[in-house]
Amino acid sequence: MRDEDLSGALLAWYDRHARVLPWRVPPRAEARPDPYRVWLSEVMLQQTTVAAVKDYFHRFTARWPDVRALAGAEDAEVMAEWAGLGYYARARNLLKCARAVAAAGGEFPDDHAALLTLPGIGPYTAAAISAIAFDRAEVVVDGNVERVMARLFAVETPLPTAKPELTALAARLTPAARPGDYAQAVMDLGATICTPKSPACGLCPWSGACTARAQGIQADLPRKLPKTPKPTRLGIAYVGRRADGAWLLERRPDKGLLGGMLGWPGSDWAETPPEPAPPAPGDWRDLGAEVRHTFTHFHLRLSLRVAELPVDTAAERGHFHPHDSFRPSSLPTVMRKAFDLAREALPVGGQGL
Repeated sequence: MRDEDLSGALLAWYDRHARVLPWRVPPRAEARPDPYRVWLSEVMLQQTTVAAVKDYFHRFTARWPDVRALAGAEDAEVMAEWAGLGYYARARNLLKCARAVAAAGGEFPDDHAALLTLPGIGPYTAAAISAIAFDRAEVVVDGNVERVMARLFAVETPLPTAKPELTALAARLTPAARPGDYAQAVMDLGATICTPKSPACGLCPWSGACTARAQGIQADLPRKLPKTPKPTRLGIAYVGRRADGAWLLERRPDKGLLGGMLGWPGSDWAETPPEPAPPAPGDWRDLGAEVRHTFTHFHLRLSLRVAELPVDTAAERGHFHPHDSFRPSSLPTVMRKAFDLAREALPVGGQGL
């Protein structure tokens, strides 16, 4: 089948089966996609599933409906809304990018090269915005597209080595007409039909042209190089609560893991972290439990120290946050896990939170 016939068959399939997503304009619609919503969704979807992103996207766009509104938001408010979505550098770059766009007039540039000059926008995100929001014939390649191309052309080279080869194949199929719909169609195909396990080949518009299916190896592709085992790091966190219900928290430095997020004071995370000084005077005790959490490059085991502190306790590190203004949901996941373990051990007036 010719490249243009493959593209046409996929677009016809997409017209019938496109996923309904809150940031998407349906195929063949007269309205054009909003570049702000396309950009926001693409940043949120990096390393994250559609199911996890939907609620965050609804909250963000309800609170900050356009790029100027987001540019004017307080850093802490945005970081709190992002909490739980992970990869927090994305949230910091989100604000930087929004402010750069607002400062330049409030409109996203419509070409790949100009988009690459904005904070936090790399080649994939620039291609996705260019194609989806501005209908430019850019090659958009995410994990779904890599999987589809590897199977369609039976590419045996393992990932990540195969990335340039798969991108070149994806470029062959990218049409000049409706490239934005086409980009979303390939991603939908990978997400709903050509899935990592048990692909539904009988429903695929490319099944007759799929080389891997003809060879019976579609479920084995794409091949991947063996992963390097993740190291384990240890850490200590101090979870303190004052008699008036206030929690002792600190905001992490802007740079580094969980940068700019609220968290519990504690040690560095290392193979053998030193025991840090407590963040406030008090009767700190080892909870006898630990938080386990996995980041991109390592596993973390976080031991907890807890204390019920007098109401006049002064923090030597961090600040006390009043009970009525503290939202556990504003904490990153690892810190929320620590809160869930520690809160029943820290009653106020005989009651846990």
